[in-house]
Amino acid sequence: MNMNVRIAAGGELWRQAQVARELGSPFVGAVLEASHRQLGNAPLTADFISSWADDPSAAALAMRFNAALHAIARRGFQPELAALYRGEHADFDGAIGATLAAEDRFVAEWMRHTPQTNEVGRAAAIATALMTARRKIGLPFELLELGSSCGLNLNLARYAYNLGGMSAGDPSSPIMIEPEWRGDPPIHAPIEVVNSRGVDLNPLNACDEATRERLLSFVWADQPNRARRLEQALAMARIHTPRVEKGSAATWLSERLLEPQEQGICRVVFHSMVLQYLTMQERQLVLDTINDAGARATRERPLAWISFEWTPMRDEVQVLLTCWPDHETHLIARCHAYGNWIEPVGRVLTPESLLERLRYSRLKADYYVAA
Repeated sequence: MNMNVRIAAGGELWRQAQVARELGSPFVGAVLEASHRQLGNAPLTADFISSWADDPSAAALAMRFNAALHAIARRGFQPELAALYRGEHADFDGAIGATLAAEDRFVAEWMRHTPQTNEVGRAAAIATALMTARRKIGLPFELLELGSSCGLNLNLARYAYNLGGMSAGDPSSPIMIEPEWRGDPPIHAPIEVVNSRGVDLNPLNACDEATRERLLSFVWADQPNRARRLEQALAMARIHTPRVEKGSAATWLSERLLEPQEQGICRVVFHSMVLQYLTMQERQLVLDTINDAGARATRERPLAWISFEWTPMRDEVQVLLTCWPDHETHLIARCHAYGNWIEPVGRVLTPESLLERLRYSRLKADYYVAA
């Protein structure tokens, strides 16, 4: 194997190891660092990473790789790797090196598929934006989600939230989402959803065991609370089945926003960590579609857009809310990528700052850092 290929591929794993540590996962950081050193044992995987034509960070290749190892550990294919993940030893290089040699084809094939984390923790930030929209507009919501995966966040009105000591959502829910809240609690407003549906290129079924295993493999192994919450959300989705349709985000959204909107309902488009998987052309089409729908919005049939994404400069995750017909954009909060903490901002953005964000988003192809 070409040594330069191994180094180039491994470099992405090493870089994302530092990102994982910054996001609060020392275990995943150690896994990716060992994988950087051991990647020579997996020539198919190394070639796949190094030959990726676009930005590997935007495509979350390291997170795909990490999930493949976690899947192998969960299935018990490699006993030493499974023992490492259970915390029974700390020989990262030994266990991972042997696994890569034995499971190279499995890892390379797993990485061909786009990550679908369906992180329920992000629902708290989206719910905070919905409460802001409710206070401004005063109407219940129809939700349209892009990149829904299994559709777990379409059930966000069925979850309970503790947002800096302020309770929101459904108080009877078995699912409690309580991020670290870094600021004053938000002002309460009802989260009333009358209809919700989403789209994904590959919709997942909460009743399918393979779906459950794939989603759990993307949860970092040293964050059991996230895994437990995901299990609870999957159980709820088996009772209250989200409506997720198969299709491309831009085409589906264009069709939905041209459908008649009921008077007295606020239509909401939302997405979390989705834009990085769209091409520049697709992102622009989504933006144009939303803006065109916003231009048609009225007081009786308003539109809101909630975005939970990395900034174009990739320095932080922001939650943005734009409401029409006023066409006013709020920076609701800065967040952890998986919603572990939320720092409320509550600032209206100026047209100049929005144009600057748009300019960077059009120029930068390497849009985001992590899935």
